[in-house]
Order: sequence, then C-alpha cells, then structure tokens
Amino acid sequence: MFTSRAALTVALCAGLSSAIPAHAQAQERFGFGREATAHEIEGWNIDARPDGVGLPPGSGTAAQGRDIYNARCVACHAEDLNGPMGALAGGIGSLATEKPLRTVGSYWPYATTLWDYVHRAMPFDAPQSLSADEVYAVSAYVLFRNGIIKEDEAMNADTLARVKMPNRDGFYDDPRPDVFNTACQRDCRQGAKRPVQGPPPGQSDTTGGATGIGGGASPQ
Repeated sequence: MFTSRAALTVALCAGLSSAIPAHAQAQERFGFGREATAHEIEGWNIDARPDGVGLPPGSGTAAQGRDIYNARCVACHAEDLNGPMGALAGGIGSLATEKPLRTVGSYWPYATTLWDYVHRAMPFDAPQSLSADEVYAVSAYVLFRNGIIKEDEAMNADTLARVKMPNRDGFYDDPRPDVFNTACQRDCRQGAKRPVQGPPPGQSDTTGGATGIGGGASPQ
C-alpha cells in the first residue's frame, strides 16, 4: 500500500510540474525574478553601430568639445591626446611601418565606435555621466585633433556615421568558417552540433585571440 501511494504521489507531482511553465517553476523555486521592463532594457541597449543605428539625437563640434576634454579627459589622455592611459591621436600612416602607432585616428575603422566607447565607458571615474551632446562634442574634438574633420564641423547621428576613417579599408572579414555558424537556440542536446571554435583544420591561429576593434575583423 505504501509503495502504491508513493508511486501515485510521484506521478501527480510529475504531472503538475510538467503543466507549470519553466519561468514560473524558476520563480517558485528561487523566490525571485521577473521580466525586465522596456525602460530597463533601454538602459542597457546603448550600443552604436557603424552605420549610425543606435546613435541618439544631439550634436557637438570640436570647438565645444575642447573645454569638455580639458575638464573631463585631459588628466588621463593629456593635452596632446597621448597621455598615459592610451594615445588618441597621431600615427596615421604608421601601421605598416616598423613602429606602428595605434590610435583612434590611425587604427579605428569607424567614427561611431569612438562615440560608443566614450558614451559607454568615459570618463574613467564617472562613465556614462556625459550627455549625448557632450559625447558628440568630445568625439568631434578627437577627430579634429587627428585631422579628420574641421573644428566647426558638427557631429550628430547622421554626420558621424558618414565620417571616413583613415583605416576604414584596413580591416577585412574573418575568413574562418566557424564565425559564420548559426548558434543553436533550441533542442541543442538532441544531436545539435556545437560550432567549431578555432581555425579551420590545417591552419594555425595566428591572431593570438585578438581580432581588433570592429567586431570579428582583423587588421591587414
């Protein structure tokens, strides 16, 4: 009798658990968690793509950005934009020489990457504290100091995406076939194959694990 009751109890529990959605089971089990609101998601969705998608409204010039840079950036990057925390200017045309200098002006392929990084992580002591206008202005100042734009040229969501960086054509798509594999999204344990990680057979990985700035691209 005891065995029959135990079996019945197990069967009932199994039936109930299969009828409860997975997220509900997780909430019941751990006692916390909820779906993120649109406002919360918006706070994390701050990336700016090379084509300008993701850039917010706003505008700024290098002339406006000079004062912001001197107040918020100069401590780390120095007045000549070549401070101890990384060079931001210079080095254009040096990448193929014996002494290449990788800076925003000489190496980065897209001006929108500059806006994205400044907005996301700068200044070092107070990231994401600059307004959109201030980020546009600082970005314009860095581009101006690299000789890429004029001092009075306004940078905004449209003009920044159209800036042609000196090393735009110095990057190419990663040719390894595994980077084009589609990641498994469901039923991955029922025979789905995992993407190959690493170079194709017979080829060695000479990148040292670094693909450069620009997402999946390697410098020529």
